[in-house]
Amino acid sequence: MGHPDFGKLIPCQCKIREMERKRLEHLRRWSSISHLSHMTFETFNPNGVGVNEEIRRNLRMAYEAALRFARNPRGWLLIKGGYGCGKTHLAAAIANYRLQRGEPAIFIVVPDLLDYLRASFAPDSGLPYDERFNELRNAPLLILDDLGSHSSTSWAQEKLFQLLNYRYMARLPTVITTDLELEEIDPRLRSRLADYDFTEIVTIKAPDYRSAQGQSPLSALGLYKHMTFDNFDLRTAEVGLTSEERRNLREAFRLAKEYAKDPSGWLVLLGKAPGCGKTHLAAAIANYRVQKGYPAIFVVVPDLLDYLRATFSPTSLISYDEAFEEVRTAPLLVLDDLGTESATPWAKEKLYQIFNYRYVARLPTVITTSKDPEEIDSRIRFRMFDPSISKVLAILAPEYLREKTSRR
Repeated sequence: MGHPDFGKLIPCQCKIREMERKRLEHLRRWSSISHLSHMTFETFNPNGVGVNEEIRRNLRMAYEAALRFARNPRGWLLIKGGYGCGKTHLAAAIANYRLQRGEPAIFIVVPDLLDYLRASFAPDSGLPYDERFNELRNAPLLILDDLGSHSSTSWAQEKLFQLLNYRYMARLPTVITTDLELEEIDPRLRSRLADYDFTEIVTIKAPDYRSAQGQSPLSALGLYKHMTFDNFDLRTAEVGLTSEERRNLREAFRLAKEYAKDPSGWLVLLGKAPGCGKTHLAAAIANYRVQKGYPAIFVVVPDLLDYLRATFSPTSLISYDEAFEEVRTAPLLVLDDLGTESATPWAKEKLYQIFNYRYVARLPTVITTSKDPEEIDSRIRFRMFDPSISKVLAILAPEYLREKTSRR
């Protein structure tokens, strides 16, 4: 008499265990981890494929952080990285590790999570919204894959905040993967993700493992693999070149080679004459980096825009968002022949978004163009010629092929 539980129906321990088992089976079926059962720590390659030692160390660090969390889930683990770098594999490996040991874990992609909650409002829903939401926010281990890929409606943002804020206050183990930078995440969520006493942040630098040797299907570098520093012609024996043009060409060669060894900021190569050497030097930079095991994308600007447009086709194997993200976040991006593209409003906007992102993020970028600076979109021109980030050199040499023909 007088006990808080007096007069209440309380299931026995065996019944509680059975109810918990059924609930977890329901959650596991719903979270669709079964189709990711092959993603384990044993099948993850911490050495990468065709990557350099720095990226191998980074992958090994991410692998060990995920394995530590799987063995003892405490706090939050945030795994950041580009498409195909392995963050989903590690997140699924954590879920599979816990489930194989009979411990509860929910793995779900964020857009599917929101769809699951919306479905509770349907008249034929078997589970009311409150129950669905409670089973998520109280899950012993919750793994949210691909934060940022959802539609950013006010309702979606509010539900995610409520879910993560509850788990943050209750100190419930949570794993989150995203391809966003912290600055791009809702400030309310960011403040919780940036709590370094509670959240371990792992950034994976590896390129898309689905692209052999770190090369994207977008990159045309295979067509330019013969363009290296070793076979670049400084045209020392060419009678038509002035001493100033020779010095200028040597300076362009020196600057490009120096940049290839340690890409930092932007390198802009100008040249009015076609065939003056700017494309060869840009391709040589990309080839040098790839030979050293670093990822690089080399693309002619009109081809880049065609590639992005093609993703809108129903038969495209890659979504526009994936293609666009791959370009704007590439560890090294070489844009050849800027200014030869069709200057539609859409093309201008896409190029500006790429340039602006890479400018703000200070990502290594090489740009070649034969256009006068005044002919380039002012928004892009401002970023290209900002001396705080860009080294600019105009190649003065005339067209190489024309000069050879003239001498003959």
